Amino acid sequence: MKIESQVFGTVDIPDDKVIEFPAGLPGFEDCRQFALVHEDGSTSSLYQLQSLDNPAAVFSITGSDRLGVNYEFGLSDEETEQLKLTNPADAFVAVIVRKDEGDAGNPATAGLRANFMAPLVINVSARRGIQKIITRLGCDVTLRAEG
Repeated sequence: MKIESQVFGTVDIPDDKVIEFPAGLPGFEDCRQFALVHEDGSTSSLYQLQSLDNPAAVFSITGSDRLGVNYEFGLSDEETEQLKLTNPADAFVAVIVRKDEGDAGNPATAGLRANFMAPLVINVSARRGIQKIITRLGCDVTLRAEG
């Protein structure tokens, strides 16, 4: 499938690389098919989650572990069914990140911001995903110290 990405131009997405989000993403419920797009030759752990339904919908994502964050949360039976998840090892947890301009006069506040309260859970085997909205109850998020 060929798409016109606003970020990458014309991109050929093989059918076996399409990730289905059965419920879409909050605010983008009509976007149900996505692909992870990465610049050729890039070694960055930042990917673009490109909608195949709406080329204007593209999100920067990275694995939560790349940011030193470890999630422990449960999935409901409905979420597990949406993901077609039978093996927890097939679950990949990612977060949407965006550039934060911060205070223009203070470079220490500029950088990336991540949405830790709504991670993406992707079953890498079945290529199905959901966005898990987390409340503070029932979820542990720990930060791993670098060093």
